[in-house]
Amino acid sequence: MRPETLVRDHTIYACVMGSRAFGLATEDSDTDRRGVFLAPTPLFWRFEKPPTHVEGLGEERFSWELERFCELALRANPNILECLHSPLVERVDDTGRELLALRGAFLSRRVHETFTRYAHGQRRKLEADVRVHGAPRWKHAMHLLRLLTSARDLLRTGALTIDVGEDRDSLLAVKRGEVPWPEVEARMNRLVREGEEAAARSPLPEEPDRRRVEDFLVRTRRASALQPGPYDEVVQGVVRGRGVGEG
Repeated sequence: MRPETLVRDHTIYACVMGSRAFGLATEDSDTDRRGVFLAPTPLFWRFEKPPTHVEGLGEERFSWELERFCELALRANPNILECLHSPLVERVDDTGRELLALRGAFLSRRVHETFTRYAHGQRRKLEADVRVHGAPRWKHAMHLLRLLTSARDLLRTGALTIDVGEDRDSLLAVKRGEVPWPEVEARMNRLVREGEEAAARSPLPEEPDRRRVEDFLVRTRRASALQPGPYDEVVQGVVRGRGVGEG
């Protein structure tokens, strides 16, 4: 089965990400699309496994296979967690709705480490730009402020909200280069401190609910194996507990 076929025929969840999901879109903003597809279970029984992700099938589109997506979400990957909370859902089926219902199972205090580590890497790049060019890439500075705010609020409340809401105008001013870099740095430092304080008393659990997520994945794989396909009789007999060749 070709990668593009997996995305076209087996996507369970698709959304818009980037500036449009964050509430920061302007006239020249791209439309970044992300998705999750469920590879049919029999494909995993071959030597050649289905891909863990597929890039393409449209501009600015990237999709993950469900298992890989869940693995990354359990590790508190910032991009993956934000994808689960996009307000702009373009496609979702029953399995996708069950995935969305699990959003809370992926959240834990691990987000403090992963969001902070990601933010630190981005800030180092901004500081390098300042040293070399005299100014950062302002769009990236804006998104770093957005990420730090989102992480702080997640740790404070236990809920991830990615739309910037009332912060839109102040963040777009940063993007336009209207805010001096020292002031932007001061905002970042304040958000980091507030994030650390929030992490110490966060309502989030220490670890994600891995068992709940794994139960969902196993049930989904089993249901996929029982779907009509080219191996119907043998595959369904094995899934139901009969050996090959047994009646």
